[in-house]
Amino acid sequence: MNENSYLEINIEQFNAFKQLPVNTPVVMLNLLKFKDVVTETGLSGEASYKEYMRQAAPFFAKANGEVLFLGKPRAMLIGPEDEYLWDKVLLIRYNTIVDFLAMVQAEGYPSHLRKQALEDSRLIHC
Repeated sequence: MNENSYLEINIEQFNAFKQLPVNTPVVMLNLLKFKDVVTETGLSGEASYKEYMRQAAPFFAKANGEVLFLGKPRAMLIGPEDEYLWDKVLLIRYNTIVDFLAMVQAEGYPSHLRKQALEDSRLIHC
């Protein structure tokens, strides 16, 4: 696995994202690599991420977010054979960029649980 881990928003990229036309639909691709064990809770990273999703569900609903896909990658059909596959792939659609921004900036949004559960991640605007 790559020595670098990405769990925080890149402020420069986030600011550029916020400059896009705000009323356009957006799909976010999440690539997720879970911790084996979350030291704060003793739970597996996957179990902790499920708790994040449970607590984030009302925020997704308010933002009109729709989970299009959540699953485990099975095989690398195109790409290097020695590259690790992510533990989970998650696609979420939002009606607008405004909806997504309101969600991630809402008071009480449990982003700390996401970070706590993950060893590495990618969040890609599609």
